[in-house]
Amino acid sequence: MLQRAWKKGLVTMASADLPSSVSPALQFKVIAQQGRARTATMKLPHYTAETPMFMPVGTQGTVKGLTSKQLQDLDCHVILGNTYHLGNRPGNDLVAAMGGLHSFINWPRGMLTDSGGFQMVSLLHLADITEEGVTFQSPVDGSRMLLTPEQSIQIQNDLGADIMMQLDDVVPATNTDPKRFEEATYRTTRWLDRCIQANRRPNEQNLFPIVQGGFDVQLREISMQQLIERNAPGYAIGGLAGGETKDMFWRVVAQCAAGLPPGKPRYVMGIGYPLDIVVCSALGADMYDSVYPTRTARFGVALVDTGVMKLKNAAFAKDMRPIDESCNCMTCRQYSRSYLHHVVTRGVASASVLVTYHNVAYMQGLTRRIRQAIKEQCLPQFVRDFLLGMYPKCDVPQWVVDALDVAGISLEGVALLKPAHRLYDEVQAMNPIPTA
Repeated sequence: MLQRAWKKGLVTMASADLPSSVSPALQFKVIAQQGRARTATMKLPHYTAETPMFMPVGTQGTVKGLTSKQLQDLDCHVILGNTYHLGNRPGNDLVAAMGGLHSFINWPRGMLTDSGGFQMVSLLHLADITEEGVTFQSPVDGSRMLLTPEQSIQIQNDLGADIMMQLDDVVPATNTDPKRFEEATYRTTRWLDRCIQANRRPNEQNLFPIVQGGFDVQLREISMQQLIERNAPGYAIGGLAGGETKDMFWRVVAQCAAGLPPGKPRYVMGIGYPLDIVVCSALGADMYDSVYPTRTARFGVALVDTGVMKLKNAAFAKDMRPIDESCNCMTCRQYSRSYLHHVVTRGVASASVLVTYHNVAYMQGLTRRIRQAIKEQCLPQFVRDFLLGMYPKCDVPQWVVDALDVAGISLEGVALLKPAHRLYDEVQAMNPIPTA
């Protein structure tokens, strides 16, 4: 499957019928494609989203610093909630009694809930993992809480998100035991089957499986094959954003984006750096989430095409320009770098709100520009211009050069380095996957 995918991955809008799929609670339609990249509409029960898209994270049912109305004004299509945290407080029973998470937080658009599996990594010193599920020690009161695939789905059914994530067995990227990755790959599939069985609302909520396998090409292929057999409405690429090298990161995205069904959404979990989103979109991914844009805003760091702007720096004390002169967000229209430096350095509460507003606006604008470039069939030039803004000395990292080579985008004149990967050889060397 994967070997064939590499050969047919580079297509143009005119050279192939654009893929689509219809599931009970999700309709996905690619509307333009260039190379491996594509832009699509994804009709959910509460909203029709456009991809590629970035989804702000509202772990506790709120994106810190912003109201639901502001998120709509910023044209966020889908936001995230976390099953583990919301199940703890305020509790899924209360949220269900209030009409579900959409009603509880007054959010009329798309919603995705994480399964709680990521807490295996972030709270691993508090967790025990067995075939039954994950036993957590609550960071709130120290009590023990068992989260099984069935309980994860029960909580997510109560929360009522448009997209639910399966409970998966997450292994830290820094783990060096190949047997642990193999165990997690097969367990994730078994847990998916339990999630499917437990889902009370399959016609109202979409359940996405999560591809695991660590950085082993063979395990990733096995995981994809097993999950695709379940015919889900969409698929997530998991096990990343956990401290792995960028060279490992892009290879997993490239492999999975090429191997997953072309007519269904591909969600790279935990990705929020602008450069990562540009590269992953070129490789054919559709959906991203991360706390990075909002968390970094609370430290007075603004996102711009050239990288980041650390507003605490004294250089901005008398700078009357906005954060980004090309940005039309409320913060950039109404406030100067000088003012933002003033409130950031003094810890004024409104500072994090203003910078958060800009950072979310930036992420939505970035994905909007990517979608438009694909529609206009000028994505390679968009990518080159983006990289020149970020790396004016042409010192583009090797991993970016290699990933974009696989995506079919030449960086001649933009990057000093040349492609050095051997990804195609690695794929060709993979052992055949045994069939059942």
